[in-house]
Amino acid sequence: MRIVIPFQENKGKDSKISEHFDRLPYFAFVELNKKDYEVNIEKNPYEVHKPGEIPLYMKNKGVDLVITLGMGQRSLTFFEKFGIKVIRGADGTVAEIIEKFLKNELKDIEYEEKEQFHKH
Repeated sequence: MRIVIPFQENKGKDSKISEHFDRLPYFAFVELNKKDYEVNIEKNPYEVHKPGEIPLYMKNKGVDLVITLGMGQRSLTFFEKFGIKVIRGADGTVAEIIEKFLKNELKDIEYEEKEQFHKH
């Protein structure tokens, strides 16, 4: 399973999740194996983007699940269209979030963003 988590500062597994999904500099791509996981950090090539570009990028990267703190309805609709599941309302570092996911402790909840990032 391939999971993606957005974040602001590249600190590897200690990177804290970003408040908003798509207006950020980095993504953590997490490959889950049966016993462990591997984290690969990538620069966001669509920090400035048009609607639907990031969901299509994630689909082409083979992403199965997006774990985020906040996400707008338009992005959520695109991910659903591409068959990519989304869990909103997550908080913590990449390592903490993956541990919660593995323990089935993450539930999708709406999150009201404190900042407005939409300048497509």
